[in-house]
Amino acid sequence: MTNIAFVGLGIMGSPMSVHLANAGHDVVGYNRSPEKTKPLTDAGGRAAHSIAEAVADADVVCVMVPDSPDVQQVLTAEDGVFDNAKPGTLVIDFSSIRPDVTVTLAEEARRRGFRMLDAPVSGGEAGARNAALSIMVGGEAADFEEARPLFDTVGKTVVHVGPNGSGQTVKAANQLVVAANIQALSEAVVFLEAYGVDTEAALTVLGGGLAGSAVLQQKKGNMLTRSFEPGFRIELHHKDMGIVTAAAREAGVVVPVGALVAQLMASAKAAGDGQLDHSGLLRGVERLSGRADR
Repeated sequence: MTNIAFVGLGIMGSPMSVHLANAGHDVVGYNRSPEKTKPLTDAGGRAAHSIAEAVADADVVCVMVPDSPDVQQVLTAEDGVFDNAKPGTLVIDFSSIRPDVTVTLAEEARRRGFRMLDAPVSGGEAGARNAALSIMVGGEAADFEEARPLFDTVGKTVVHVGPNGSGQTVKAANQLVVAANIQALSEAVVFLEAYGVDTEAALTVLGGGLAGSAVLQQKKGNMLTRSFEPGFRIELHHKDMGIVTAAAREAGVVVPVGALVAQLMASAKAAGDGQLDHSGLLRGVERLSGRADR
């Protein structure tokens, strides 16, 4: 059994913390909205009233919050992890943030006597609930091996991809591929419907060929029913595409499709779709095609 503090109990963090509690670990959770601790407490975990309280006795601190400033606040604020956790504590950041911020925070963690892994995840809400996440981990190999049982509890594909920052770099690449896939699928759906094709049948046969993908299988239902309850929100993918384009520029590489999809994601957010699932990019294709009311 490991004493785990879990900071951030949203769409992803809540089921992840529950899996860890169900596996027999002592999990203390903290969330800015206290009511979101209920699934964890129902699973036998405990709720803390502050980050400082949550991390005080933890062997491992898990963080799952939306963006780089949020992670910085959780770790470096006066009531945060670095000022209140025990020296030697392993910090696992499951959030998706900028690689350069991760490297800086990992250096600060080492200076303060902590160990840190960046471990962003892919798979959305369904992956979190089914403990089937893909986890890309950056940091020291020894720390990765120590944390491996925890990763295996919440994920299905777990890979150590290099030093600190590498996990976030791989996650940025993941978000580029996923966004491009969703946009292409959206365009295909609107194209098929314009010709009166049985779209469900068409997507079934497409899914069995080279056009098949995890995106098609997981998102076709949303698009067919126009139901965009968030598994992963457009506003978060918009943030991630900003990371992709900025990191690509810093590396001196071009991502023309990524830049286009980043703009389409920004357009969807500006049109008021930020709280929808990222499969809601379909609505942007409908708007551009003059078919938004059909």
